Amino acid sequence: MNLIFLDKKQLESFVASQNQAQFLQSWEWGEFSAVKGKVWRLGVELDGQLVAVVSLLKKPLLLGWSYFYSPRGPLMANGHKDVFAWLCAEIKKLAKAERVIFWRCEPAKMLADKNLVQTIDIQPRQTLLIDLSQSETDLLAGMHQKTRYNIRLAEKKGVVIKHDRATYGQAGAWWQLLSTTSKRDNFKLHSQKYYERMLSLPFVELWRAEYQGEILAEAIIAYYGDTVTYIHGASANANRQLMAPYLLHWAAIKWAKQNGFKYYDFYGVDERRWPGVSRFKLGFGGQIIKYSGTFDLVFVRLYYWIYQILRKLRRKL
Repeated sequence: MNLIFLDKKQLESFVASQNQAQFLQSWEWGEFSAVKGKVWRLGVELDGQLVAVVSLLKKPLLLGWSYFYSPRGPLMANGHKDVFAWLCAEIKKLAKAERVIFWRCEPAKMLADKNLVQTIDIQPRQTLLIDLSQSETDLLAGMHQKTRYNIRLAEKKGVVIKHDRATYGQAGAWWQLLSTTSKRDNFKLHSQKYYERMLSLPFVELWRAEYQGEILAEAIIAYYGDTVTYIHGASANANRQLMAPYLLHWAAIKWAKQNGFKYYDFYGVDERRWPGVSRFKLGFGGQIIKYSGTFDLVFVRLYYWIYQILRKLRRKL
């Protein structure tokens, strides 16, 4: 096996070609996420073929120490799980040179490696995936009856859906709507600049539902490989009876199908942690996909132990 440092073309060729492609391992997402750090894109070659890739984001800790994070990675070609142990050994060498305490990874499937320590999930443990190979009639038939009703209601009332680049100039409106949603549903936000930078990515668009010129709902949606992914959403307090978010997602699903994508990914569902949002998403039908979780490969055990203690204390504050 050979370890290589990938250029953009090599990485994108592998990542975007995977079934249910993961935009979180894309080149552009690495650039977006590494504004205050570094990012490495590594590949494993076997007999001249690329069989695994991983993006390593370097995240700072205290006293000059850091950790590596690979969102939804590493990615391995079918039948090549055996490369993981070899890849871990290579990453350990890089970690030593970069004062890295551990590597946090999110493999798609469980890996039989006794050195991995399961930790708190960063990305959602499970998602809802809509198979776009179905006809629009079958997609509607697979939805909950109330979801179909709400889509028809929004259409009848005259809710309008937009997703052209003109909406980007109104990113401030997105921030206002998101702030409203955050207060109503009690969740934390990134900074306004974070979302504006996200909207500058080439595979990300802002979808909007309007009624008589008033913005009722918006969604940040990514198109990557064979998959369209709903990343963030927001809705107004006013005119909620018009059910604009339902029509917004139905329009996005139809657009994804018409433009040759295979899947529409609702990104995360958990009826215990996010009951209202999860019920909304599950109303569209589809299949729940479960990931293996988030794991740490520890390189410096003493400092990792200290990190764990500090992390628990911070969560209690």
